[in-house]
Amino acid sequence: MATITGAAFIRGEIYSDSLVTFGGRGGDASFLAPDPMSLLDHLPLRDPGALRDLYELKFDDIVDYLVELGEGLDLSKNEFVQEALEHSYLMTDMTPPLLHRQYSEFRHIFRREFVRQMADVPIGIPLLEDWQEVQLSDGRLASIRAMGARSLHIVAGNSPFVTAITIVRNAITRSDAIIKLPSNDPLTALAIARTMADFAPDHPLTKHLSVAYWKGGTEEFEQRLYLPSNLEKIVAWGGFASLKHVTRYIHPGLELISLDPKRSATVIGQEAFASEASMREVARRAASDMGSLNQLGCTAARVIYVACGTGIEGVVKLNHLGEMIYEALLGLPGSISSKPKRFDPELRDNIRVLKSFEDYYTVIGGEEDEGAVIVSHAGEPVDFHTSLAGRVANLVPIDKPLDALRGMSAYTQTIGIYPEALKSELRDILPLYGAQRMVSLGYANTGNSSLPQDAIEPTRRMCKWIVDESCDPARIPAPWLEN
Repeated sequence: MATITGAAFIRGEIYSDSLVTFGGRGGDASFLAPDPMSLLDHLPLRDPGALRDLYELKFDDIVDYLVELGEGLDLSKNEFVQEALEHSYLMTDMTPPLLHRQYSEFRHIFRREFVRQMADVPIGIPLLEDWQEVQLSDGRLASIRAMGARSLHIVAGNSPFVTAITIVRNAITRSDAIIKLPSNDPLTALAIARTMADFAPDHPLTKHLSVAYWKGGTEEFEQRLYLPSNLEKIVAWGGFASLKHVTRYIHPGLELISLDPKRSATVIGQEAFASEASMREVARRAASDMGSLNQLGCTAARVIYVACGTGIEGVVKLNHLGEMIYEALLGLPGSISSKPKRFDPELRDNIRVLKSFEDYYTVIGGEEDEGAVIVSHAGEPVDFHTSLAGRVANLVPIDKPLDALRGMSAYTQTIGIYPEALKSELRDILPLYGAQRMVSLGYANTGNSSLPQDAIEPTRRMCKWIVDESCDPARIPAPWLEN
């Protein structure tokens, strides 16, 4: 098993001493990183007033810095990014073509127009730049400003995009970030941080980023770091167990912004069966939603509800669509989707069992862990639908699109919908059952970080919303003069 040497980055400085070994996910590699206890005195920004240097920057200064950072992250030129990519092949669940594409494209997150949009849509650049006055009906004049916070970011490792987005959000909110590295991606954030230190070592934005690894559940370390005296916000991506673990440290003055584990689905109307051409188009789009990034993201479709009817004729049509989706899945470009690097043994066994129940299910593919389409003959998902992964989707027949509501819950994130007009019919009712995002079929695994995520606005919540109120006794009755 290979061992990869890592480091920590704390406000412009590299820490590479006191290295200890940590296990990576999947068992293909371990990595060395500084003993977290040796970093504990350096990680917290104990004086909140140290954030003041960020307020000496104009918003355009922040944008210029991020644009230069993005240009410096060009995979073809940046040795830090190249090294991270090379070593990450052993750490991640992604196949090499998928990971290479991610590293090639995440620098685009730092484009000028994208950075400004990430600030302006959820917050508004004027509120990030200065105090904004509002005259209220009771006579008082209020000034409002969105200000930064000392934050800990527990990022997910299923895509390097998560780290890049976190760094942009931290910069535009004028915050101080500690990024806890995930064990399946301990290198991306470090590569970006090193790039920052390389071109702007003394810049305030460089000085307000720290990157380190510690194993979640290291109680002595976490109990001393996760304190309101050190942090004001924790932004946590991850699974149920890790998020539940973090909640034990939440106190008054320390807010949790939780990007919970989610599952996504698809609703396809009867219009899909208008012609062979429309079925093939729907199949390509559905394959993209289930197969992109090998179904590693929360946005990937797993259960696909199809309004084909629940009778015998409907199931026949659904089987035909399933074959088309499987064919389209295998035809996706390798940089978008490929045979999974790892396949869950329990899921493999469940798929094999279903093949012996031909009256109830049709299983298309799945012979070599390449992915599969499971067609339910009744209008219910398979019992193990919450564990579908590795490019495996379950097609479920329904009589009308609204029947898909029974499959929605608070864990439902993205719903890919076909045809486009069906979204207008469903968008006022789906959220009541838990759905948080509706998107045109085929685009579930694309997105824009300016928009809400998981039914919240993370960038907006990263800010502290400060109010300055001016009250003129000539306009507002003075409480001390009331009888």
